[in-house]
Amino acid sequence: MAAVTVTAATAARPSAGGRMVADTWTSMLRVLLNYRHSPGLLAASLAVPVVMVVVFGYVFGSAMQVPGGGDYREFLMPGLFAMVATNGIMPTMVGAARDVGRGVTDRLRSMPVSRTGLLLGQTLADLLVSVLVLALLALVGLAAGWRARNGLGEAVEAFGLLLLFRFVMTWVGTLLGLAVGKEEAAGQLAVMVFPLAMITNAYVPTGGMPGWLRTIADWNPISAVVHACRELFGNPSAPGDAWPMQHALLASLLWSAALLLICGPLAVRKFATHGR
Repeated sequence: MAAVTVTAATAARPSAGGRMVADTWTSMLRVLLNYRHSPGLLAASLAVPVVMVVVFGYVFGSAMQVPGGGDYREFLMPGLFAMVATNGIMPTMVGAARDVGRGVTDRLRSMPVSRTGLLLGQTLADLLVSVLVLALLALVGLAAGWRARNGLGEAVEAFGLLLLFRFVMTWVGTLLGLAVGKEEAAGQLAVMVFPLAMITNAYVPTGGMPGWLRTIADWNPISAVVHACRELFGNPSAPGDAWPMQHALLASLLWSAALLLICGPLAVRKFATHGR
């Protein structure tokens, strides 16, 4: 009888893989419900792309020229897509720091849950929201004259690359938020994403920058993603001589893999050992 009881208990106990899937799903729903109860947050996320196209495409665009010719708004759109991907750092960093500050992280750690599943669910929820933001930005871009000129196949590759980079950036933000541990500090640190995004080829060609700044911009992971998307979409570009600009797609994948392999395990470890 004892053997039967042990066997039944073992059968009822979920496997590690099953637990991770269940915890990933629960964590993802938790984040998505937060958007449901905070419609202003979702509205702001969807409004930003429209503002970005108007400000950069029409206000600043009249004074911009693309080396070699070409429409500036077509040059700009891949950069704006990459900015949406990069901005994945900010909400996840602030959200992770908020959970630490409010004791949510400590409560979750005390439960028999998958640490990886909890963090993965948060990043996947952010990825679903980013699909909506990218879709809206693409529609606004189409209305402004942008086109994916290399066909549907390469356009799908470009958006796949953007979603991959967004996924990676959410892990970077999660690690930073867990490390900071305070929502106010995370909000202030999020401002640093702005100069990181500006020292790139997203808005202007890097050829007009001073030599040292151009080197930083050309080796910025965001620049590789932007240039790879311009090539895949068939939009105007101004590639530099640096290796990431000559092999933009490969460089983007290598940067993404390196950041994910570093930040993912560190974020899970930081979550599991927080407060110790």
